[in-house]
Amino acid sequence: MAASPAGDAAWSAQGERITVALIPSAQDDLRRLQERTKLSKTDLASQAITSYQFFDAHLQAGHDVIVRDRRTGAVQLARFL
Repeated sequence: MAASPAGDAAWSAQGERITVALIPSAQDDLRRLQERTKLSKTDLASQAITSYQFFDAHLQAGHDVIVRDRRTGAVQLARFL
């Protein structure tokens, strides 16, 4: 396997910067998530993108995403718009 160029190593250490303008409801959700999880905005954005990629890959493969209440056993089909 070939070694990565030095520039690639520097890029991956810093990551990619993005700027996002959030709608008010997403701002509120982000604030609540930060309070509940104690994670940074950067960590939450990274987890959100990774989670969306996971769900989208499964949906594209023809799978359903189902949420089950551990207490009651009730299930719901999750839909992503």
